[in-house]
Amino acid sequence: MPFARLAAATTPTCHIGLGLAAVGRPGYINLGRDEDLGEHRTVEALRTRTHELLDAAYAQGVRYFDAARSYGRSEEFLAAWLAANPHVDDVVVGSKWGYTYTADWTTDAETHEVKDHGVRTYERQRAETAALLGDRLDLYQIHSVTPDSPALTDKELHAELARAAAQGLTIGFSTSGPAQADAIRAALAVTVDGEPLFRTVQSTYNALETSAGPALAEAHDAGLTVIVKEGMANGRLAAPHAPEALKAIAEETSLGCDAVALALILRQPWAGVVLSGAATLTQLSSNLHAAAVDLDEDQLARLSALAEEPRAYWEKRNSLPWH
Repeated sequence: MPFARLAAATTPTCHIGLGLAAVGRPGYINLGRDEDLGEHRTVEALRTRTHELLDAAYAQGVRYFDAARSYGRSEEFLAAWLAANPHVDDVVVGSKWGYTYTADWTTDAETHEVKDHGVRTYERQRAETAALLGDRLDLYQIHSVTPDSPALTDKELHAELARAAAQGLTIGFSTSGPAQADAIRAALAVTVDGEPLFRTVQSTYNALETSAGPALAEAHDAGLTVIVKEGMANGRLAAPHAPEALKAIAEETSLGCDAVALALILRQPWAGVVLSGAATLTQLSSNLHAAAVDLDEDQLARLSALAEEPRAYWEKRNSLPWH
């Protein structure tokens, strides 16, 4: 497992990863995006921004980087950074397939990405990823598995993924939606020749959406590495949008709302890697302070009271506009 590299890391931030969803394309659903990126969203501008974030993250101990076929040019940007830094041989590189980016570098496209978990899409996107990341790719994940995803039952696809695993690629999946726990448990049951297919799971978990927690604990106990995405709830947990209780705790700790929100996830015993989705160097620096936050029982209790009913949370998320 490539994540053994992280186990050998000793920096406080080695369990924080950098996700490139917010900087690999001009449009995304994060709150505050206009302030983060402004109008400078050319390919070159976002390539430069991505490389600056990767430089800063690596210098501060981050060792996992996460891209996807549907994150615009995120794989391209990451591949160029890796090529420019051949000395960087201790990172874990993950990407995802299953969505096709269709926005053509615009922010107002009618459709930004199209989902398809069929084996033909896997074969096409696997070749596209390989052309960019080559043997630097460690982890390939099915993007946003839900309980009704054909990826959970397609034996031909399972055989193809097992073949990639036999060649050294780690196979994982990510989840989304109010039934994440059901999707995780269904994926844990997928085997090929009697062996579990998936070695990692990436799910949404944050102070507002905690429903996947028990299933993620089960995945951890089954030997999977757990990666947590959307720890900031697409900006809903960042100042100035954060709930008052989170703002109060941030003031008590003398750190940002984002650091507190990510620290809550880091303290979960099943959390292997918690992603920062930073779009600016300031956000990244603040996110990385999560490793230093020590929350007491009273603060944890106040944070636990923020959890929303899963369907309400995902309805809110699905209503966020692309900026």
